[in-house]
Amino acid sequence: MDHDLQPGDHLVSRRRWYIHHGIYAGNGRVIHYRGYTKQLKREPVEEVSIERFAGRHGFEVKDWAARQYTGESCVARARMRIGERRYRLLSNNCEHFCEWCITGQPHSAQVEQWLAWAKGEVNALLAKVWPRTAHTAH
Repeated sequence: MDHDLQPGDHLVSRRRWYIHHGIYAGNGRVIHYRGYTKQLKREPVEEVSIERFAGRHGFEVKDWAARQYTGESCVARARMRIGERRYRLLSNNCEHFCEWCITGQPHSAQVEQWLAWAKGEVNALLAKVWPRTAHTAH
């Protein structure tokens, strides 16, 4: 099931409401931020089998035009955070983790998209509740 994967590849697994991210470590293993349990307890960065990472959702490799860290150096960055339990949905999630491993900078396009959508929804609601009234000069 390795699909010609290379250590340091950025794996994405599409779920119903989000996309899960992990770093391929080689030998069928993936390092990822596990996230929250059903009880909202923070789970750690961990190394798991590719089957456990992807489950029934499958996965694909995210292409990168330019990377700061490749191959084993990317995997080493991921491994140094194994056990970390500082998961935050909006500021330190699995995508932030993978982006940091690859570029040195945490980033989540997924969070940016969610926040842009939420801002649009709030603005639409506010426009319905408090519509602008035309002001005329007297």
